[in-house]
Amino acid sequence: MKRGINMTKLGIIGAGNMGSAILRGMLNAHYIKSSQILIHDTNLEKLEAMSHELPNITYCDHALDLVRESDMILLAVKPYVMRSVLEQVESAMLGKAFISIAAGWTVAMLDAIITPAGGTYLRAMPNTPAMVGEGMSALCDNYTMSEDDFLFAKGIFEAVGRTVVLPEHLFDGVIALSGSSPAYVYMMIEAMAQAGVSYGIPMDVATEMAAQSVLGSAVMVLSSGEHPAALRDAVCSPAGTTIEAVKELELHGYKSAIMSAMDACNAKSKQMSEKK
Repeated sequence: MKRGINMTKLGIIGAGNMGSAILRGMLNAHYIKSSQILIHDTNLEKLEAMSHELPNITYCDHALDLVRESDMILLAVKPYVMRSVLEQVESAMLGKAFISIAAGWTVAMLDAIITPAGGTYLRAMPNTPAMVGEGMSALCDNYTMSEDDFLFAKGIFEAVGRTVVLPEHLFDGVIALSGSSPAYVYMMIEAMAQAGVSYGIPMDVATEMAAQSVLGSAVMVLSSGEHPAALRDAVCSPAGTTIEAVKELELHGYKSAIMSAMDACNAKSKQMSEKK
């Protein structure tokens, strides 16, 4: 079934951090009209609050009703409830396209439930900066939805940031590299701001300075085409202040700590897939 951007009804199951980030990101980017969106969450108080903020969206009390009325469904639920949600809506899957953003839910797992019921799917892994239009999303190249539906789905994630298309065997690494990494960066900004406060800089000013420095550094990496190490070296004047800071970071295993944290994240993602 061919669906156009102005005709597709997009259902979102899950109004948590990620579902809300994508929802608001799409609306802020004017990728889709609020009248084309349906949303369901088991937290009815949350839906009630959202209905005042975003009145033109259709709010569904039941996931099954949402799937029946939607063309494409974004599954933005926690991995541990994914199976239950899919089983609830199985009878309405025929002809529907599903996007799963649940960590640990492999293509094989989605295929086992969605395909026999006549639905199609795409596995994706976004991150929460989608809320401000600066997300990083990986889309799995092993999908069953039509090319038109894939392009529409890809457009959802492009509306809230950058996208890459990768094979599934890289997805545990994707979760460690972009899915979870905003948390690592927030910790770095927090530490920088706290150090600034220790030097007498007010917390709000120190936080702004730290965050803007991280933002500017990221933009330089993306826009310059230079290796991050080259950009680092450009900041380090001979016998200057920055090289002293870099030396201290190296002495404390700065890079290895980040890589070890990502290894733990990668391993957890693999473990979650194996348990299902």
